[in-house]
Amino acid sequence: MTVELKNDYLTVQINEAGAELSSVKSSDGLEYMWQADPKYWGRHAPVLFPIVGRLKDDQFTVAGQSYPMGQHGFARDHEFQVIKQTETSATLELTDSAETRAIYPFAFRLRLIYTLTDHELTIGYDVHNPANQDLLFSIGGHPAFNVPLDAPEGDLANYQVTVAPKKTYQHIPLKAPYNDIDHSTTLDLTKPLPLTRDLFKDDAVILALDNQETTLLLSSDLNDHGVAMTIEDAPYVGMWSPYPKDGPFVCLEPWWGIADNVDHDGQLSHKMGINQLAPNQTFDAQYSVKFF
Repeated sequence: MTVELKNDYLTVQINEAGAELSSVKSSDGLEYMWQADPKYWGRHAPVLFPIVGRLKDDQFTVAGQSYPMGQHGFARDHEFQVIKQTETSATLELTDSAETRAIYPFAFRLRLIYTLTDHELTIGYDVHNPANQDLLFSIGGHPAFNVPLDAPEGDLANYQVTVAPKKTYQHIPLKAPYNDIDHSTTLDLTKPLPLTRDLFKDDAVILALDNQETTLLLSSDLNDHGVAMTIEDAPYVGMWSPYPKDGPFVCLEPWWGIADNVDHDGQLSHKMGINQLAPNQTFDAQYSVKFF
């Protein structure tokens, strides 16, 4: 089933499966979202919960017991329930079950809140802890945007990402598939970052944002179309496109969490970037995307 939001400028579609944003079309029919061709990558914009990235040996330990979990967690593969909808907004919910507790021993309520305003879509995360123990989790987005946009002669190399504030950022490398924080470098983003296929040869480009409001503008000199993502308070952002496949899309990924570091001991409570939510408390975060 699909939820549709619409105004004079954009039509948005969200799949109840995974609460995944699957389409954003302009009023003249321009599709901004990657359409999940499995030849390159069979998803549009998965919700990453309760982990972001890969765990060491695809497992974690809580209270002396180990649990298996694949990359980016399980929320993207579960059916969400629509609990509220208007013409321009929708809230979708996933709660813990016997199935989730078998691999993730926590009670939770996860809500995705989509709000369409003019040319902008805001995606909100609401994580509630209904239990009497702390909830350990990560969460993030993985939206993929078509490249090129309305320029059939263009490709990845015709695009760039401009980051604001303009400054030098900490770049966290991947020793695939884990982080190697001890070998972090810097990336000068005082000027736009040209996109190339080789930029992604070591997987995602990961920047530390220090929870500072940050905007990433994906654009090209070939046309006037692009997307501008504003992330309010995430500690990290990833940029990714397939390598060496010439996938015609780029992901801009706001993360409140990150993959395990190369030397992680497997304890979920020690995990880099883990969020610890006290009983009966709620975690709120959001990012927004302007389409032009």
